[in-house]
Amino acid sequence: MKQKLAVIGAGSWGTALAVVLADNGHDVRLVARRQSQVDEINRFHTNEKYLGHVQLPETLTAYLAMEDAVKGVDAIILVVPSKAMRQTVQALVGVLDQPVPIIHASKGIEPNTYKRVSEVIEDAAAGSPYVASITVLSGPSHAEEVALRQPTTVTVASRQESAAAYAQELFMNQQFRVYTNPDLIGVEIGGALKNIIALVCGVTNGLGYGDNTKAAIMTRGLTEISRLGVHMGAQPLTFSGLTGLGDLIVTCTSVHSRNWRAGHMLGKGKSMEEVLEEMGMVVEGIRTTQAAYELAKKENINMPLTEALYAVLFNGVDPIKAAEDLMGRVKRNEVEELFRLD
Repeated sequence: MKQKLAVIGAGSWGTALAVVLADNGHDVRLVARRQSQVDEINRFHTNEKYLGHVQLPETLTAYLAMEDAVKGVDAIILVVPSKAMRQTVQALVGVLDQPVPIIHASKGIEPNTYKRVSEVIEDAAAGSPYVASITVLSGPSHAEEVALRQPTTVTVASRQESAAAYAQELFMNQQFRVYTNPDLIGVEIGGALKNIIALVCGVTNGLGYGDNTKAAIMTRGLTEISRLGVHMGAQPLTFSGLTGLGDLIVTCTSVHSRNWRAGHMLGKGKSMEEVLEEMGMVVEGIRTTQAAYELAKKENINMPLTEALYAVLFNGVDPIKAAEDLMGRVKRNEVEELFRLD
């Protein structure tokens, strides 16, 4: 059934998801931050800064004013950086006049509060009657490939089974397969923390280390993600699925990954400030590293890869020294750690 949908956030991922929804026959309104971007999308059906020369569906319409875009919509898809989520939701509830489901596709943990994105949305909405439900969409998916209609699988999760099923129905098509998962916590934690591990993989690649190192980081990284996730209430099996292992593979092994690219530049000797200036886009893993490090310390959770990356990013530790410290830690039992995730 055709739906009226507002996608807030016209970066690479928001635009790619808008393409999927437009392909499915929905009336899609894409909210951008700049008038020049709105004009480009509406006149030329491209969003070149974020998706190169990918041709966007002509049925996709860009808006500058969020208030205009959300009038009469059946659902809202939030695809803004996690650091902008709280402010965006506060603005959104101020212009809504009817309850609508919220689907977010952002990944991160808020520093200081340590809230997952769905919790930030709930908090920012402050009990607004206009947020009917909250669903997360996550999984191994590069925006560039989704926009080119290459086969992709993702997961949607919500506390309400009907909300997850609705999101699945909106997005599912022949190229974009959508699964449901009742574990909202696990899906959000997996999607957020994999960016930390991708940064570490990028750093080690920049240092000249090879596949042995990458395999070790991804495997031990998954253990760290599972350890913190289960402590926060996630189901262990979620981390063997698309938003755990799957997302980890795609983010740690591809040059499309902005977190991997940022880590690679760090490994080549650039400072965090230089990396962010050169990237020109949000690197979610940096902010998430700070939040996860502080949360792990607070909850006494062992996360050595996260600690090492935090030291490099925020304490100026040389990446080679951080790698040596990781390899020189006390002896551990791998199997014992795998089965005792708490």
